[in-house]
Amino acid sequence: MLYLIYLGLCALEIILLLLAGMTPFEAINTGIATAGTGGFGIYSSSIGGFNVACQWIVAIFMFIFGVNFNFYYYVLFHHARDAFRMEEVRMYSLLTLISIGIITVNTLSCSAGLFDALTKAAFQVTSIQSSTGFSTADFAAWPQTSRCVLVLLMFIGACAGSTGGGIKVSRFILMGKAVHKELISYIHPRSVRKTLMDGKPVTHDTVRSNNVFFGTFMLVFFVSAFILSFENLDFSTIFTAVIACMSNIGPGLSMVGPTKNFLFFTDLSKIILIIDMLAGRLELFPILMLFHPNIWQDLFAKRRLKELKHAGKVLNEDF
Repeated sequence: MLYLIYLGLCALEIILLLLAGMTPFEAINTGIATAGTGGFGIYSSSIGGFNVACQWIVAIFMFIFGVNFNFYYYVLFHHARDAFRMEEVRMYSLLTLISIGIITVNTLSCSAGLFDALTKAAFQVTSIQSSTGFSTADFAAWPQTSRCVLVLLMFIGACAGSTGGGIKVSRFILMGKAVHKELISYIHPRSVRKTLMDGKPVTHDTVRSNNVFFGTFMLVFFVSAFILSFENLDFSTIFTAVIACMSNIGPGLSMVGPTKNFLFFTDLSKIILIIDMLAGRLELFPILMLFHPNIWQDLFAKRRLKELKHAGKVLNEDF
């Protein structure tokens, strides 16, 4: 069912892009890159070289692929009530609308009009929040408020159970609920409250693992930024380069903006950013486990045991 939903949405986008004026080659490549939130543009201008209709279609589908796929499953199997009760999807939609509104107003003075500002804002917000990384404008040159909103969206990311990257909206919701619960426990020490998500109680282990994830994410982020700081680049470049890689966004700000690249980094910095990209895509703990000495000790111990068993088998056959 997951594959059917994914392929069905991808095919629908490709058909709409063909109707909007793209060639089959352009539509197929853009549709696949949108569906996987990969952001691979076949032209150096990314999606900026296509007409406004194509830009709105891609923006809408970037938003769609950033939604938790359970939402579509519930809708298809006549559980629409459960679908629209999903707190994560509602928060994701609210964040998208608020961000678009703020950036539209903030960039109005440097746009060709209200519709142009709205189009660019909607596209870049959905591109950054879904971690697709397409671009239609050099948002690194936008006003400070707009850039700040985009950086915050880089951290938040899309929904869990989507093709998007980032920390995920559900983790932020859970963190907010955990903080609220602690505040209530300070005010009313004897109160007993449960943390609820979509009307269902969340176990203490889930809340604890969520808190550990946040701490680990920030630790890896700051260590990576510290290592990159030896390049003597500006703070905006270092900061956004790391978060763009960890959240699998692609472009950042300043020297790693949408019109630039990561070519100027040294080999050491590129290795750090490669690790950040893998950690962001494969989750943090599987990658960090590779650097834990116990993993390698156990691996070599099992390999040695296998060699001893093989040697014993050979001796028995010779005997």
